[in-house]
Amino acid sequence: MEMEMEIEAEVQVRMEPPKIHRLDDSVVNRIAAGEVIQRPASAVKELVENSLDARSSSINVVVKDGGLKLIQVSDDGHGIRYEDLPILCERHTTSKLSTFEDLQSIKSMGFRGEALASMTYVAHVTVTTITKGQLHGYRVSYKDGVMEHEPKACAAVKGTQIMVENLFYNMTARRKTLQNSADDYSKIVDVLSRFAIHHMNVSFSCRKHGAARADVNSVATISRIDAIRSVYGVSVARCLMKVEAVDKDPSSSVFQMEGFISNSNYAAKKITMVLFINDRLVDCTALKRALEIVYAATLPKASKPFIYMAIILPPEHVDVNVHPTKREVSLLNQEIIIEKIQSVVESRLRSSNETQTFQEQAVEPTPSCQMVSSKDSNRNPSPPAGSKLQKVPVHKMVRTDSSDPAGRLHVYLQPESWGHLERNSSLTAIRSSVRQRRNPKETADLTSLQELIDEVDRNCHSGILDIVRHCTYIGMADDVFALLQHDTHLYLANVVNLSKELMYQQVLRRFAHFNAIQISEPAPVKELIMLALKEGNLDPECSENVELNEKIAEMNTELLKQKADMIEEYFCIHIDKDGNLSRLPVILDQYTPDMDRVPEFVLCLGNDVDWEEEKKCLQVISAALGNFYAMHPPMLPNPSGDGLQFYQKRKPFRNPEESLSCTTGDDVVTENDIEHELVAEAETAWAQREWSIQHVLFPSMRLFLKPPNSMATSGTFVRVASLEKLYRIFERC
Repeated sequence: MEMEMEIEAEVQVRMEPPKIHRLDDSVVNRIAAGEVIQRPASAVKELVENSLDARSSSINVVVKDGGLKLIQVSDDGHGIRYEDLPILCERHTTSKLSTFEDLQSIKSMGFRGEALASMTYVAHVTVTTITKGQLHGYRVSYKDGVMEHEPKACAAVKGTQIMVENLFYNMTARRKTLQNSADDYSKIVDVLSRFAIHHMNVSFSCRKHGAARADVNSVATISRIDAIRSVYGVSVARCLMKVEAVDKDPSSSVFQMEGFISNSNYAAKKITMVLFINDRLVDCTALKRALEIVYAATLPKASKPFIYMAIILPPEHVDVNVHPTKREVSLLNQEIIIEKIQSVVESRLRSSNETQTFQEQAVEPTPSCQMVSSKDSNRNPSPPAGSKLQKVPVHKMVRTDSSDPAGRLHVYLQPESWGHLERNSSLTAIRSSVRQRRNPKETADLTSLQELIDEVDRNCHSGILDIVRHCTYIGMADDVFALLQHDTHLYLANVVNLSKELMYQQVLRRFAHFNAIQISEPAPVKELIMLALKEGNLDPECSENVELNEKIAEMNTELLKQKADMIEEYFCIHIDKDGNLSRLPVILDQYTPDMDRVPEFVLCLGNDVDWEEEKKCLQVISAALGNFYAMHPPMLPNPSGDGLQFYQKRKPFRNPEESLSCTTGDDVVTENDIEHELVAEAETAWAQREWSIQHVLFPSMRLFLKPPNSMATSGTFVRVASLEKLYRIFERC
C-alpha cells in the first residue's frame, strides 16, 4: 500500500508543470559569452575591431595553441582612461553610443559593450594601457566582468595590450571541440589578412608565440593592390582587376562599391571573398552566391574567384544589430544592390575575357622552384607529417571534370561561324532561377500541384541524379544521343527524353510564375488544329476528312476559348476572345521552342486534356508543354553527311530519248544542284539546337532535373565504355 502511495505521489509530481526560476547571473553571462565568443578567431576579431576604433596605426597579434592558451593583441591607439578601468569589462559598457537612436548613424565597429565582458566569463583577461600625457601605464586583471585587484602602475608603451589566457577553461565541451590548434590559427590568420587589405593605413602582424617570423606582416600603404600583394602573395595580385559601381538614385538604392576581382587566369579550389560594408568585416551569403553564379556562367574554368569588395552606404540604410557576433548586417534595398553589383561584375568579366595571360613554366623544376614564399605556402598548406598521398591507378584516372569547358568534342572539329550564336549569353536565366529558388513558397496553393511535385521528388533515381549533376558534356553522337563522361564511364544520353522531363518538371515548379514569349503575329487556333489534323491524315485531300477536321477544330477552339483564363493564369498561354494564340510561357530562359511544333501542341491541349479532374488536367498540360519544348531534332533534315541529298533541286522532266542517252550510274550531288538558302536555314537550326543543348539544357539539368526511376530502364542512359575495361583491352594488345 505504501509503495502504491509513493508511486501515485511521484506521478502527481511529474504531472505538475515545471517551476520557472531565475537563472543566476553567472550562468546567464556564461551562456551569453559562449554566443558572442564562439571560437578564438571571434575573440581576435572583437579585439582588433576595438583597436581600430581606438584609431590605431599598428596592431600586433600573438597566438599560442590556436588561441586557447593565449591571445595577445597590442595596439598604439588612444588607450583607456584610468577612471574607466573599473567598468571596462562590465556588460553593456561602451564609449561608442549612449542612446538607441545612435545606432542609426553608428560608424564605430563596436557598440554593444559585450565582447570584453564575455571574454572575462570564459577566460582570464589582463589589460595594460596608457593614454597620451601619462608618465606610466596601468595593468589590471578581470574575471567575471569585474576587476580582480586595483589597477597597478607599470611601464607601458603607447596604446593598449589585452591578453586573453586559457580561453574556454570553464567550458569543457567547447574546449574539446577546438583541439585542432592549426585550424584555429589559420582562421585567425585569415581574419587578420582580411583586415590588413582593407585598412591600408594600419600595419598588421600576426605570429605564433615564440616564432621569430610573422605569418601576416603588412605595412601601411596607399595602394590596395600592394596591400593584397603583401598579404595574399604575388600569384593572387597579378590576376586581379579593379571593379567599381555607384548608384545615387534615392528611389532605388544609394551605395558606392569598389574592389578587386580575379580574372580568368586565377585558379583556386575554393572561393575567397573579403567583404566590408561601411568598414565592417561581414558575410553576405546572397551576394556571394550571386557572384559565384556570375563566375560559373562567365568563366567556368575560374569559377572559384578571389573577390575583395568595399561597399559604402548611408549609415541609416544599414542595420548592424542583427547578429550576436556582428558577422552579418541587414541592408535597405539589398536585392537591388546585389543585382546591380552582379551586373557590373558580369560586364567587367566579359570585357576582360577577350584576352588571357599565360605564365611561363619551366619544363623541369629546379630546387629553387620548389621554394615558395610564406604568403603562398600559407594558402596552400602541405599535407600533415606522416600522411601519404594516395596514388590513383592509371586505369581509374578521370581526365575531365564537369566544371571544365575544355575538351568538348566540337573543339576538335573545324570551327564555323554561326552568326547569332557568337553573341554573349546573359545571366537572365540563372538570375530568375535563383529568385525562384529563394522564394519557393511563391507558387499557386494547389494540393494537386504539390502532389505532382512530390511524385517527382519521390521517384528520383539517385544514381542517374549523380551522373546528371557531375557529368561532362562531350558532344552530340547523332541527332538524338549526346556523349557524356561521368567518372571513368562514357554514356549515351537521349537528349529528347531528358529535355522533355526537364521541361515537365520546370512547368510544375514555375507554375503560375512564367515570363512570356510574345508571338509577333497571333496564330488562329482553328487553323493550327486543322494543320495538325491534316499532317496526321493518310488521305488529307478526302472531303469527308476535311469536314470532320473542321468540326474537330471548331469544337476544340471553342473549348480552349472557354478555358483561356485558366491556362493563361497558370501556364501563361494566352488565347484571345477571337481564338488567336498570342503568348507562350518561358520555361527555360535563353531557349525558344521549335515553332513548327505549335500545331501539334495546340491539338494536344484541345483533344487530350481532361478538364474535369484537376490533377490530371495539370499533369497533361504540363506534359504537353514538356513535349512541345523538348529539344527534338529540327524538322529540316541535318544537311551534314548523307542529309545533303534532301536539298537537291528538282530537275525538270526529260523525255525517254534524253534519259537513255545519259550516262547510267549513281547521281552525284554537285554544288549547283543544292538549295543553298534551305541548307543555310537547316544549318542554322541544327547549330542552334546543339548550342542550346550544351549551354542551356545541360547546365539547367545539373541545377533542376530530378531524373525519374523509369530512365534507368528506358534507354535514356546507355553506358557505352568504361576506362577500366578499355585499359584491360589495351593491356592485351
